[in-house]
Amino acid sequence: MSSVVNIRNLIVGEGIPKICVPVMGSTQKEVLASAGTALAQEPDLIEWRVDFLADARDTDEVCRTLAGLRALLGETPLLFTFRTKREGGMQELEEKDYANLCCRALESGYADALDVEFFLGGETVRVLIEKAHACGVKAVLSNHDFARTPSEAELTARLAGMKERGADVAKIAVTPRDPADVLTLLAVTQKCRERLQIPLVTMSMGSAGLVSRLAGEVFGSALTFGSAGAASAPGQIPVKELRRVLQIIHRHS
Repeated sequence: MSSVVNIRNLIVGEGIPKICVPVMGSTQKEVLASAGTALAQEPDLIEWRVDFLADARDTDEVCRTLAGLRALLGETPLLFTFRTKREGGMQELEEKDYANLCCRALESGYADALDVEFFLGGETVRVLIEKAHACGVKAVLSNHDFARTPSEAELTARLAGMKERGADVAKIAVTPRDPADVLTLLAVTQKCRERLQIPLVTMSMGSAGLVSRLAGEVFGSALTFGSAGAASAPGQIPVKELRRVLQIIHRHS
């Protein structure tokens, strides 16, 4: 596998970390309005958090909203994400319904990358990654821990497991209890960047972990999330502030 990945026209895994802005809304109108606000900040990537949509179980409505997003975004890459409740999202879906929703999104041709939760059943993960690749879509395997920061060994094992399952990008977000937890995440990121040879996206959530969202170029996280309005996770900061800090670090790296 390559240490860089092309998502539409975006190269992830080299240089300054790319900025992704989540868009949210309970209706198609709200989603498109959120996307318009996000686009004004000139992000590198847009993530649609589908779990905020009231009719997220209606795959036809999801695909109609996807079509609207694609038309609005033009060449800005789009990451399709349904975050389940067990990983901090707004709704829960049965695994088969989650897989069906993701497959419909892939078949639509409107998404450039698909978020797949690492701790889904192994067969579901396999099917979705294979389907994504068959549709020319990049697979982001993800894991979110809102209770703690796992040990260095466990974090390393999870990232390695993501690569083994065929992820194009491996993502982990954790919650620090103290500054040592943030150091643990940064150390794992630095070691796994060279070892795994795929783009990593790691973050320590909340104010205590803010440095992890800013120092990706130093430690090896290829993508960071910024807000353009409401934040989708603890610790996200406005895109303008985020970009300014990233550029300062880049100039002095």
